[in-house]
Amino acid sequence: MAASRYRRFLKLCEEWPLDETKRGRDLGAYLRQRVAQAFREGENTQIAEPEVCDQMYESLARIHSNYYKHKYPRPRDTSFSGLSVEEYKLILSTDTLKEFKEINKGVWKKLQEKFATKSPEDKQKAWAQTLSRPRT
Repeated sequence: MAASRYRRFLKLCEEWPLDETKRGRDLGAYLRQRVAQAFREGENTQIAEPEVCDQMYESLARIHSNYYKHKYPRPRDTSFSGLSVEEYKLILSTDTLKEFKEINKGVWKKLQEKFATKSPEDKQKAWAQTLSRPRT
C-alpha cells in the first residue's frame, strides 16, 4: 500500500508546475522536497499514519485540480486593486520583492551596510573617504 501512495505523490509532483519567478518560495518545489523527505526509501517507506497521508494527498490533489475554483466560481476575475493576474505574478516574483525590500530599507540600515566592512583597515579607509568629501 505504501508503494501506491508513493506513486500517487510522485505523479502529483510531476504534474505540479514549477514557477521560476518564485525561486525559494515555490509551492511545487516545496512539495517535491517534502515528498522526497517523507518517502526516503521510495516504495519501501513505512508510513506511520496512512490516514493522514491520504488526507494530505487528497488536499493537495484538490488544490492542484482547482477544485474550489470550479466549485465556487467568481463572477469576475478582478480584485479590489483592479490588477490582473499577470500583474500580480510580476509583483510577487522573487526579483520584484527583493527590489521592494531594497527600496524600503531605512537610511540607517543603508548607512550600516555601506560602512560595514570586514577589516579595520577598510573601516579606516571608509571613514577617511567620508571625512575627505567636500561639504556643500
